[in-house]
Amino acid sequence: MRQLICPSESQLRYAGILSKREPVAFGQRHVTKGIGRLTDAIMTKGQGSYIYFHDGRRLLDFSCGIGVTNLGHCHTTVSKAAADQCMELVHCQCSISFHYPTIRLIEKLIPVMPDPTLNSFYFWNSGSEAVEGAVKMARVITGRQNIICMQGGYHGRTYGAMAVTRSKTSYSEGFFPLMPGTFCTAFPFWHQLGMTPDTPEEELVRLALYQLDLVLKQQTSPRDTAAIIIEPVLGEGGYVPAPSAFLKALRNVCDAHGILLIIDEVQSGFGRTGKMFNVEYSGVRPDIMVMAKGLANGFPLSCIVSRKKLTDKLKPGSMGGTYAGNVVSCAAAVAVVDVFQKENVLDNVNVRSKELIGALKNLQTCPEVGGNIVDVRGRGLMVGVEFASPSYPAQDPVLNRSAPKGLASRVAARCMEKGMLILTASVYEVIRFIPPLNVTAKDLKKGCEIFAEAVKEVIREA
Repeated sequence: MRQLICPSESQLRYAGILSKREPVAFGQRHVTKGIGRLTDAIMTKGQGSYIYFHDGRRLLDFSCGIGVTNLGHCHTTVSKAAADQCMELVHCQCSISFHYPTIRLIEKLIPVMPDPTLNSFYFWNSGSEAVEGAVKMARVITGRQNIICMQGGYHGRTYGAMAVTRSKTSYSEGFFPLMPGTFCTAFPFWHQLGMTPDTPEEELVRLALYQLDLVLKQQTSPRDTAAIIIEPVLGEGGYVPAPSAFLKALRNVCDAHGILLIIDEVQSGFGRTGKMFNVEYSGVRPDIMVMAKGLANGFPLSCIVSRKKLTDKLKPGSMGGTYAGNVVSCAAAVAVVDVFQKENVLDNVNVRSKELIGALKNLQTCPEVGGNIVDVRGRGLMVGVEFASPSYPAQDPVLNRSAPKGLASRVAARCMEKGMLILTASVYEVIRFIPPLNVTAKDLKKGCEIFAEAVKEVIREA
């Protein structure tokens, strides 16, 4: 006779019995500690500009999954395209054959590229993977190794991407040695250059270019440098747009020395800043451009695009991945491009941007805020608000020893209590606004009011 064995608590838990009864505790026990979370609640639903949690809360989402669900949660056109594709073909490995969604997606993307020379596409899963691929391509195409990145830049948490990420040490702490051949230069951001927020853009550009010149003379010779990689708007580094003059100067430096210019539009691309890609504001031509996040509105998909003349130097098999360019994700991305055109998404971004920045600048001058907002910056619906801090280094020009400590995180927490999810960014006291690109005037106004109330309450209590 077979012996009956009573299942242990552990076995019951894995069978789903205990996880249904105590899902948060189950997640806390079994999801790796390496993942940080804003809340331990369980998100159960997303619809448009709102998200819902298992405890009954409904929050206005001004995070968009960190700039991913740009068309709002579960946009009907995008979700239907993905669902329909699931009934036809779910997986087609890119090294085996083409699939129709990839072909259709390229057809949709070519007309919206920031430069007509960008005509060779490779699809992957995440922004970090796209950066890895861009670095690989740059090294093979140029026959050089070194990569110059920007102070404050964020490009991902895989090894190569982590090596060119300089926004926070928390992303790489304990993981050294990283990929060799990476060098860092200053971004034209007043904090990094020891200047004040009102420093003229021309001066910031001049100082940053001087630092780049020193890097090329003292750290990595141009003949050893494969690429310069830059976010046209610093994301995790504090939501700082790069001046057009700086991007144009980088283009000139790259052209003069045969260096490739990699533009990372993972967060700033796909309409986030009021144009399909932020680099369009400068008119600068990327040699390689990477995109992800809003590309498929929540389905995992990234893209590396370059010139065919360059990518023809790659050997077949040097790029690839099991899930690269997933069929369902590509079908969703095709629908995303269609929605942008049919629903005039960019027009909405530019109208709502004026309303958002106007509201934040009015708050900045409010007597109740008392000078505790030192900067409002950004472009489109990628906007950062920086608070004063008593914890900045002594040499920082906006150090304010009388300011409340930790304003950004405290305000973000208060916003959540009041019904809005919003995120912080960078080593500075910055809150970032990343609402859906199709957010209504009503919801934007609601979010601005929640934010203003939270700021005033936190400052008053402090």
